Amino acid sequence: MDYVAPRWLPGGNLQTIWPALYARRVHAPLPDYRRERWTTPDGDFIDVDFLEGTAPRPRPLLVVFHGLEGSSRSHYAEAFAAFAMERGWDYAVPHFRGCSGELNLAPRAYHSGDFEEIGWILERLRTRQDQNGGGSIMAAGVSLGGNALMRWTEEAGGEASKLVSAVASISAPLDLAAGGAAIGRGFNRLVYTRMFLSTMKPKALAKLAQHPGLFDRDTLMAARNLYDFDNVFTAPLHGFRDTDDYWARGSAKPHLHAIRVPALVVNAANDPFVPASSLPRAGEVGSYVTLWQPAHGGHVGFPLGLPPGHVRGMPERVVDWLAGR
Repeated sequence: MDYVAPRWLPGGNLQTIWPALYARRVHAPLPDYRRERWTTPDGDFIDVDFLEGTAPRPRPLLVVFHGLEGSSRSHYAEAFAAFAMERGWDYAVPHFRGCSGELNLAPRAYHSGDFEEIGWILERLRTRQDQNGGGSIMAAGVSLGGNALMRWTEEAGGEASKLVSAVASISAPLDLAAGGAAIGRGFNRLVYTRMFLSTMKPKALAKLAQHPGLFDRDTLMAARNLYDFDNVFTAPLHGFRDTDDYWARGSAKPHLHAIRVPALVVNAANDPFVPASSLPRAGEVGSYVTLWQPAHGGHVGFPLGLPPGHVRGMPERVVDWLAGR
């Protein structure tokens, strides 16, 4: 990936924070999303936000799976949406449970290895595409969504090509233990961990009110990092023994050799959340996987241009790659 960071935004933290808060996402205002609520096999629901393309049918569908506590309004989701609209494609952002602005119903939420949910969503989208005359599906996952998408692609093996033509992960913590350790110390703990827990804890407490006895409230309130939070909430609610078991079984990195559909894996070497030492190397992935590991970019940042900059470059490069498979 031929990415060079602007000189006025040095370092991984600035390249992470500034794009999320201040950089331009779109050339022109996006149309309003059209939301569909889907009932899940376990009687819960997810919300999927759609934008309709203008190209003749059958036309491609670009699907973006958001990151931790993200949504269709995240800066990267809107940047991808703008690029899909420019090409006349359809666009969809499925929300993980509890991330669409309304608490979900079941005694579970979402997690980094949620490949069963990814598979169910993609199957529904494939059926929808076929009913609309066909058209390819390209899927991209960002951060947590990228790891979950890669886990599905690994588990699906040769069957993945029945649903998608290509996949991409952007800034995904493919080694969850390494990412969890990185975000739990120093500046990361003071800023990013505090930001995530400020929304995750209230959601967990609402889930406890919805399902009394689901976990111990005092232990949750005492959590000061994602390891502790996952130990009391994420891991046990989703069938894992503890955080270590969740992070080990949920990580995509050990299984990248099993992928059998074109897959792009993008990670900046200066990502504050994802240590460069934990990134997959060429010898650790299969022939279907392409690694892009630029020196700069931060976490889902990759800003370009003069101040305030924009974040359209990364989506353009990723979608160009996906469309060329």
